[in-house]
Amino acid sequence: MSEQARASFGGKLSAILVAAGSAIGLGSIWRFPYVAGENGGAAFLLLYLLCVFVVGIPVMLAEFSIGRKSQQSSVGAVRVLAPKWSWLGYFGVAGALLISGYYYIVSGWSLEYIVTSLTGSLYSSPESFAEQFSAFQASPRQIIYMILFVLLTHFIIARGVEKGIEAASKVMMPLLFIILLIMAVRVAFMPGAIEGYRFFLTPDFSALFNSQTILLAVGQAFFSLSLGMGCMVVYASYFKPSNNLTGTAMSVSLLTLMVAVLAGLVIFPAVFSAGLEPTEGPSLIFITLPEIFKDMPFASLWSFIFFILLALAALSSTISFHEVLTTYFTEEFKLSRRASVYLTSFLSAALCLIAIVFKFDINFASLHLENISFFDIFDYTTANVLMPIGGLFTCLFVTWKMKPSFLRNQMTNNGALRGRLFPLLWFTLRYITPLLIIYIFVKNLGII
Repeated sequence: MSEQARASFGGKLSAILVAAGSAIGLGSIWRFPYVAGENGGAAFLLLYLLCVFVVGIPVMLAEFSIGRKSQQSSVGAVRVLAPKWSWLGYFGVAGALLISGYYYIVSGWSLEYIVTSLTGSLYSSPESFAEQFSAFQASPRQIIYMILFVLLTHFIIARGVEKGIEAASKVMMPLLFIILLIMAVRVAFMPGAIEGYRFFLTPDFSALFNSQTILLAVGQAFFSLSLGMGCMVVYASYFKPSNNLTGTAMSVSLLTLMVAVLAGLVIFPAVFSAGLEPTEGPSLIFITLPEIFKDMPFASLWSFIFFILLALAALSSTISFHEVLTTYFTEEFKLSRRASVYLTSFLSAALCLIAIVFKFDINFASLHLENISFFDIFDYTTANVLMPIGGLFTCLFVTWKMKPSFLRNQMTNNGALRGRLFPLLWFTLRYITPLLIIYIFVKNLGII
């Protein structure tokens, strides 16, 4: 597909907002707070910051370069540049497909809480918030809201690149930041908030040397920046030749960091103010936060605002991995975009149904895991396996298969920009990032 025939984003700001929309999602607002809470608060934040700069930004630049140069889907992009490496693109497709198998479920939870906050039933029920959450997960409403979120994403993708993805991002991203700032200011005045700030911003340096914590930080960097699953490759294929890839990658990463930090500054002070624990796991947002809101004036209003925020963050990400799959089906199987959109939506909903319904036990010699769901498998596999491995081979592809001129030309727009950071980026992508990812996996396998 030629550059002229392919759709493109309107300008530099549009490119940043769309890419940031992909990066800023549940990974920053839902996943980051509970993972940080379970792994030392500030210690995890420091590791996460390091991983963003050492791993996230270089890999994002590599994916941007592949996408803009090729003007193809994640699979076609690699095939155009090096046919024998086309298998690499399937990591992105697999990642996008598996993440769609649980992401819509969590996204649907936000719709449930928007509705119950608006109607007031969230706070009028005699049941505890934990009981309400469990009852919701066992009810058909979970499936209904999941399907509604799939349909909402479907509608935006069906409108196309400019009228759908770009237009939605221009509205959602500013609104998301405004809501986050309002919430951060509000919780700052809650009694005991200072303890939450202390937990979030005072590091336990012993956690910095825990290989499991490092693995989670790397996984969080990939998850929150939408790396290793083809999103940035596909979005960069819509970038104009004049877009500054380095500036865009830095802007997207900084915006994502800001959202993650702001989310922590909202959630942890609120949790400590209520005398609760920050290590509640995935249910932190849906059980602990309503518990906090109930003691605030206008509880339903603040709850409604927060879950609107969560839904916006979720939608910006579901759009991105839906687009990865849509472009894959369109370009690899020569389907119409309309047919590809419908096929992607159907597959996403089907996988979510499997994740909701099926659970099983693993009882091998060294593994005794009970009631394991496909939800858990999809989450762990995408964030901690597929995304980092995809990122690893992306680094190897760009710096060992391709010539240095490939990345330099993309970073400098064929010499129009200076590219002072190129030597550092090249060294990082060629040596530091791959070795770091390999070390973490080997360490966690117990080999060293």
